Amino acid sequence: KRSYYVQVEPSGHAHPLPYAPYLDFRPLRDDEPTPEQLLRLPECAWICRGTEKIAQQYAIQHLAPQHLTEVRQRHLEQVQKTRTAVLFRLQREIAYYDRRADELKADEAKGKTNARLNSQQARQHAQELEERLHRRLDELDRETRIASAPPVALGGFVVVPAGLIAVLAGKPAPAQPTNPLAVAERARVIVMDIERQLGYLPTDREHEKVGYDIESRCPRTGQLRFIEVKGRISGAQTLTVTKNEILTSLNKPDAYILAIVEFFPDQTHRVHYLRQPFRREPDFGVTSVNYNFVELLQRAQPPA
Repeated sequence: KRSYYVQVEPSGHAHPLPYAPYLDFRPLRDDEPTPEQLLRLPECAWICRGTEKIAQQYAIQHLAPQHLTEVRQRHLEQVQKTRTAVLFRLQREIAYYDRRADELKADEAKGKTNARLNSQQARQHAQELEERLHRRLDELDRETRIASAPPVALGGFVVVPAGLIAVLAGKPAPAQPTNPLAVAERARVIVMDIERQLGYLPTDREHEKVGYDIESRCPRTGQLRFIEVKGRISGAQTLTVTKNEILTSLNKPDAYILAIVEFFPDQTHRVHYLRQPFRREPDFGVTSVNYNFVELLQRAQPPA
């Protein structure tokens, strides 16, 4: 099982959101319009029961096949390892008892008997092992038949732009982006500008899902460093990192950098570089890990 987040736009367009997108949202305050008041606005007229169906349909067409492919590949590799081990062990035992049955039968023909094991018992044990091998292989064949269950919508929430709330309250709309995708995009632009100032040649790899966002090359030596960029509002409690990003950092400990762009309410920001950010790989089955935001900042340093 795996949890995904799908965002449905007023136009009906659906797209996936990063892990734990709710960390960049906040609940409505007491001095702001209530959910009922917001849902009565014409801007929210598109929200209905059909919205959930759009999200489910997107998950069926795009997310479920991707998840099935990942699970199938990992599972088939495990089944193949098990099959190899079963064949190696049982075929050796079958060959041993077949050979032992022939040896005992030859001894019995010469009048020699074995009180513990005779040729008939050895042959029968070899046949039992042969049947056991076939049963186990049939079980492994059935384990390779993997199908995806239909996605289930566990819940939903309405994301109201801060600018709309500000307009309703008669206040100027905030200039700083609050959409997670916009924040991530702005953070990458900031870090790439810093890399250029440091003399590196950065390349955006975010859409390739390789475990980092920016590949930055030193023009003098040709060496690469791999930068994962996270944009967070100052004062956030946690920072979410995917399993793929953690494993990539552990595989490239000397070249991997976690770049954290901390955004402040006054529209300013500060960039932190954290080298060797993660100490161990996640447990099997974990897709993402939440880290303490303040603790990461304490270990980070200015870009260099």
